[in-house]
Amino acid sequence: MTSAQVPLLDSLSALADPTRCRMLRLLDRQELTVSELCAVLQLPQSTVSRHLKTLADAEWVTSRRDGTSRYYSAAVAGRDNARAQIWELTRSQLAEGAGSGQDERRLASVLAKRSQTSREFFATVAGKWDRVRADLFGADFAAPALLAMLPREWVVADLGCGTGAMVATLAPHVARVIGVDASAEMLAAAGERTAALDNIELRAGSLESLPLEDRSVDAALLTLVLHHLPSPATALVEAARVLKPGGRLLIVDMAPHDHEEYRQQMGHVWLGFSEAQIQRWLADAGFEPARVFALPPAGDAKGPALFAAASTSPDSQVSNSPNSSLLQGAE
Repeated sequence: MTSAQVPLLDSLSALADPTRCRMLRLLDRQELTVSELCAVLQLPQSTVSRHLKTLADAEWVTSRRDGTSRYYSAAVAGRDNARAQIWELTRSQLAEGAGSGQDERRLASVLAKRSQTSREFFATVAGKWDRVRADLFGADFAAPALLAMLPREWVVADLGCGTGAMVATLAPHVARVIGVDASAEMLAAAGERTAALDNIELRAGSLESLPLEDRSVDAALLTLVLHHLPSPATALVEAARVLKPGGRLLIVDMAPHDHEEYRQQMGHVWLGFSEAQIQRWLADAGFEPARVFALPPAGDAKGPALFAAASTSPDSQVSNSPNSSLLQGAE
């Protein structure tokens, strides 16, 4: 169904209910499941599902499947100007409401729970992570993505550096490499691996609130990390913030797959990403359109297919972070 099939006046009745407006405000900020909406709004599933159907019928929300889960999001961006103006006015009124702060705090709690399994997994697997990753994806999965000669003066950030494999690979070719990871155990392993290298700095921190200055790095790398994050879109906004104008971003991650067991076994939050999803998140974060391409599988790899996405931050960059292609030249 297209927006032309639901006239604007017919769709306005969906916004007459305060609960549906709160729900749409949440979905405008973050993709959420029915159970996550229940937790934030403190409503039973039947009530949330009923409101979602009303919003979906009026084309205010859309949904997509991710394994056995279904995620809902607001369908406002890119719509006709009248709808966008109405929602902007409605959203500004909601932000002034007494319950908005409670919704935001509960939303933060829900997003934190998404990453709990990942944190528990990495706390215990740091010593054998290289073997686990190689068993899933092969030892040389990133080599096809690292084809260009890197400028010696570059400062590169490896976001979600893990045990430092990429940090060690990049360090001989650039001025400085900064590895960031939320796991103290992984950073300890990275420190041991890179102890002999003098142009590496390892920092503890969340990828959704990076411990890096605005416009401080020439390139950023996200290797098999986005699927562990509760909010990949936020991490890409942060990557845009720390990149210099014209800086390069490289993402390596999994294509969509059906390995639902990865959620419990390895703390995966997302079952891969489509090209459209990656392009949308990058565009929302302010990046130029990305080059997205499949990586050739290693012969002994047991995990899902991988892709690389290379993009560039605008030459005239304005920070869009609330806190304030690495190798596209290979083309």
